[in-house]
Amino acid sequence: MGTERSAVTVIGLGQMGSALAATLLERGHPTTVWNRSAQKAQPLVERGARSAATPEEAVAASPLVIVCVLDHDALHATLDPVADSLAGKALVNLTSGSPEQAQEAEAWARAHSADYLDGAIMTTPPGVGSPEMMFLYSGSRTVFETHRPTLTALGDPLHLGAEPGLASLYDAALLGLMWSTMTGWLHGTALVGAEKTEATAFTPVAIRWLSAVTGFLTTYAAQVDAGRYPGDDATVDVQITAIDHLLHAAAARGIDNALPELLKATMERTRDLGHGSDSYASVIEVLKKGAGSA
Repeated sequence: MGTERSAVTVIGLGQMGSALAATLLERGHPTTVWNRSAQKAQPLVERGARSAATPEEAVAASPLVIVCVLDHDALHATLDPVADSLAGKALVNLTSGSPEQAQEAEAWARAHSADYLDGAIMTTPPGVGSPEMMFLYSGSRTVFETHRPTLTALGDPLHLGAEPGLASLYDAALLGLMWSTMTGWLHGTALVGAEKTEATAFTPVAIRWLSAVTGFLTTYAAQVDAGRYPGDDATVDVQITAIDHLLHAAAARGIDNALPELLKATMERTRDLGHGSDSYASVIEVLKKGAGSA
């Protein structure tokens, strides 16, 4: 096999779309670009991209079409008028959306004889191209395997399954994890900061602690799958007592306690369901039941 890079089209040249196209160009892929406001293509043209005059011309230029626009309304506004030209193309949609929107887009693409792969970009534009950054995909395994070298240029590609909504679902779940983690870190930073400890001093200790927390997650994942939560490390009852110390310390220093109060209330609902002597993983039983149930 030769080393010739396959051609690719990028539709949508916002910050993320431009980063995708620039990375593909850097890795030697013949890259065609299109954007509703054509001036956004100019910096990429200067680096070797071909600017298509219309979406139809952009789609025709490459076997692989990557779309990264504002939302699914913009996706359809761009591609609906040229849907017939998608027949036989591999369509990779990196536009943010819900799992339901991904399912709808896959059905729409199939109706126009395109092979559809949905994706979620787990980084900001400066991280595009780094092998450390995950790009999540779901949908057509054929598109994923056929174009894996191109997708790998953008980041580490992970195929989650044939269900097209999985990438969006993982995206939402992982962002929730990120926000919860960052807010917990900021709450702790505010707490120690009340005693004049700088964030830069606290954070290395916090990061080291997170490595221990990842061990808890690995242990608890098997318990969640089994639906059994042996409380042989630290029970929910013990955690409720421990979080009272956090609430007291934060209240005494004027720190907002909305987050730990929510966590304590969730632990108490878990205890009231009969899981007080179980591990913290049993909290998932409350989460699965939704707000307001016990």
